[in-house]
Amino acid sequence: MDVRPCGGGLYHAPAHGPTERNVVEAGQLLGSAVVAAAKEVPGQRVTSASMIFSRVVEHEARYAVEVEALRSGRTFTTAQVRVLQHDQMCCAGMVLLDAGAADLVHSAEPMPHVTPPERLRPLAIPGTEVDGREMRVVDDAYDPDPQRIGPPELYVWTRFRDAPEHDHLHAALLTQSITHWTVAAAMRPHAGFGEAMAHRSISTGITMATITFHDDADVTDWLLYATRATYTGRGHAHSEGRVHTRDGRLAASYTVHAMLRGFRTPGAAASATAL
Repeated sequence: MDVRPCGGGLYHAPAHGPTERNVVEAGQLLGSAVVAAAKEVPGQRVTSASMIFSRVVEHEARYAVEVEALRSGRTFTTAQVRVLQHDQMCCAGMVLLDAGAADLVHSAEPMPHVTPPERLRPLAIPGTEVDGREMRVVDDAYDPDPQRIGPPELYVWTRFRDAPEHDHLHAALLTQSITHWTVAAAMRPHAGFGEAMAHRSISTGITMATITFHDDADVTDWLLYATRATYTGRGHAHSEGRVHTRDGRLAASYTVHAMLRGFRTPGAAASATAL
């Protein structure tokens, strides 16, 4: 996600592969947009980023992130971000940057009471491992068994082994995981449906995600992602989430919109291209 500047508001991410599934995760693309905007406007901090994922981005080919400042000011900058690959636009979004200010007043959503990470086992999903990233799910709720049901929510602890050099890279790595949990949370209440079916017998993919950064966070310390699906139906799922630091501070809030539907024709799972 540490995209490289090429001049004129253009940034490149190198090809990375091969992988089990040749699709770049939506959270990684949004994280790349955070990095590109932060590098393009170095005097301001990314406050919020939103992106629509219209077309698959492949791991095995380089992609570009294009940043255009639509309005630059001493306090705020509004930037348009586009992700391109093979000369086609794949994703489009907006980023808000802020010069910062001291608290006038301060309040935040409290951290939920959940099992601490030391009492949970690591989550290992074949084909989705990220080197240096560890995840632990409260109550083992991210379960491949489609018959196990529960409320439409997931609580996941995440941390990275290595500390990135810049604050915007901490923000990008924090962003990476926000799109992992919506589909699984949405299917939890429904017997016979589960995350293990995604991209195989049901068609799923992230279509839009927005994150707002509140407080600074160190991604090498445990961060709690609290995701709740607020609506599931009509081929869609929507979730709201919070990221809390280990000491209880609210680091970020996010919303995610996903596609969740059956394949149109038998055998379509093998050729599906949804993110």
